[in-house]
Amino acid sequence: MLIRKTDPATTTPVQMDGVKDVTMQVMVGTADGAPNFATRHFVVQPDGHSPHHSHDYEHEVYVIEGEADAECDGEVERVHAGDVLYIPANATHQFRNTSNGVFRFLCLVPVTFDCGTQVPGS
Repeated sequence: MLIRKTDPATTTPVQMDGVKDVTMQVMVGTADGAPNFATRHFVVQPDGHSPHHSHDYEHEVYVIEGEADAECDGEVERVHAGDVLYIPANATHQFRNTSNGVFRFLCLVPVTFDCGTQVPGS
């Protein structure tokens, strides 16, 4: 069994076009021998955001702390700690922290897509 704590101090900057003030840590992934799914911990600073992007795999999100605007295919909803989101494959999405506090979430993704291509950050 593998046990890790979600600690913002252990995250590293996300290097991707369109990202502002976001860090991430893979909590469980391929390096741990996970054959199907990876769990990632994201920290978004105030005024920070993920890129507008899409990919051909779904993911599920659990908000740990704070609040932010979550956009999915042009629809924007305010999400808060305790919320669970489903982002369908190929949906254009983004998380934008417009609050004064830190926004943290867990994101579950498959480790591969498109017949074996590894998902980045898995």
